[in-house]
Amino acid sequence: MKKILKYIGLPVLMVGLLYSCEDLDVPITTQLTPDVFPQNSTQYIQTTGPVYSAFRGEFSFAWWWSQSLSTDEAIMPARGGNWFDNRNYISMHYHDWTPDNGIIGSLWDWSSKVIGTSNQAVSILNTAMPEGAEKKTLISELKTMRAISYFMLMDSYGDVPLDTVYGDFTAHSKTSRKEVFNFIEKELKKAIPNLNPATGVSTYGRPNKQTANAMLAKLYLNAEVYTGAPRYDEAIAACDQVISSNLYNIEPRATYLQMFYPTNGPQMKEFIFAVPYDPTATTVGFNGQMYHSRYDVPRSERAKFGLAFTPSAPRSTIPEFYALFNDANDIRNKQWLTGLQFMNDGVTPVMVTTTKKGYDQFYTGSDGSAAYTYQVNLTPDIILRQSVPLFDLGNDEIAWNMGYRNIKFYPDASSTSRNQNNDVPFLRYSDVLLMKAEAILRGGSATLAQTPVVLVNMVRSNRTTSTAWSSVTLEDLYKERSREFAQEAWHRNDMIRFGKYEGQWGYKTNTDTYRRVFPIPTNAMVLNPALTQNPGY
Repeated sequence: MKKILKYIGLPVLMVGLLYSCEDLDVPITTQLTPDVFPQNSTQYIQTTGPVYSAFRGEFSFAWWWSQSLSTDEAIMPARGGNWFDNRNYISMHYHDWTPDNGIIGSLWDWSSKVIGTSNQAVSILNTAMPEGAEKKTLISELKTMRAISYFMLMDSYGDVPLDTVYGDFTAHSKTSRKEVFNFIEKELKKAIPNLNPATGVSTYGRPNKQTANAMLAKLYLNAEVYTGAPRYDEAIAACDQVISSNLYNIEPRATYLQMFYPTNGPQMKEFIFAVPYDPTATTVGFNGQMYHSRYDVPRSERAKFGLAFTPSAPRSTIPEFYALFNDANDIRNKQWLTGLQFMNDGVTPVMVTTTKKGYDQFYTGSDGSAAYTYQVNLTPDIILRQSVPLFDLGNDEIAWNMGYRNIKFYPDASSTSRNQNNDVPFLRYSDVLLMKAEAILRGGSATLAQTPVVLVNMVRSNRTTSTAWSSVTLEDLYKERSREFAQEAWHRNDMIRFGKYEGQWGYKTNTDTYRRVFPIPTNAMVLNPALTQNPGY
């Protein structure tokens, strides 16, 4: 077992079992109450566990789908009807989603669950724990997790309800995005003095002091989008707190790819906050899964990566995004599978035997059932050969090999299931440096003798052997962020801030600006009649 239980000790107990009940004929002697649980340091930590379990639950699903498939970074077309799924994925590309979209509904439900679970854990610890430093730290960690979840909810939906009281089941109307912004800022600033200053194994998977500072930087960098007022100097100051802690470094070029391997973890120099995954861990309830290999590895390359399952391979990128990886000396190019495919020795071709019609469903020759063997060749273009309305490429080898694939989160051959051991970073040190560079470019004041080009070259010198940049523009920085954080679910946030979210890419032509936020899901409107729909929907 690699990480989850080892590093953050997630419990098998679910504090949701705390409840009150009516008198029964048989006395209940195992009821969980603050008089019974939690009563010591180990149990206090166990009480926080469901928050991290809930956060992990949809982090690599609803969060990833919504933040990446709605951009030019990733596309997931149907192939012979496979992965059509009620247009859930297609609509993310076309920007024609509705309040009934399953991805958008899951994102709301997940964020709300983490917030509600945080409220519960805070309430229990406030009641059960004696006053002192330990209590302040645990509650500050929980409130930081709640603030992160509110950031995700506010970033995705705009105005959202604020609810911080456990057990309050009244209908809450939406709070303005600016007020939610202010709440997140206040919560993070209040938590910082009490959060653990250490990094590494002791805090891995839980927010430390610099997690909150990096989150503040992210909040301030996007302040103009969220509130209409820029706060770039405050973004720089928050970045400087992380930089001056001297706890983190840029992962060098030689180990950049290893940051995302199944063996990653607290030893990674860049990880400020990461979500641990462990396919062997079991907890009560939904444990959270990370299925990147299932979606990204061509099904013909199961043997190449030694996988215990046949991947589905529906997900790829489009030529416009891949074109950003145009430096032959950049290690980040190696996260992609492109062109003719070879086994890991780089010599043996990946071969597939099918029929002529199995290779090309539109083959019209009389020998369509004849055997046909070919070397797998991943092609860049996504062509809707079978059906444009159904966004369908076809159900043959040509279709399944369309699109370059990203294997940044390298396939995990050690797992006996589709789940992977790869931890997924949420905040990295390279992000802090590039956020500071951007804040200065947008009008903030340079500090620590770090100009934008100096900051960007700090990252690039560890990614490419090409000549350092002598200058940098916002457009340059946008492209650099696209390369650096591909597949890490920050691209939607970046595209909106850089004014590119209404652009055209792939088959998308929709330019509606109201789609910078998602609609309030139908199921949320049913459960909470105080909610009102976002404009445009």
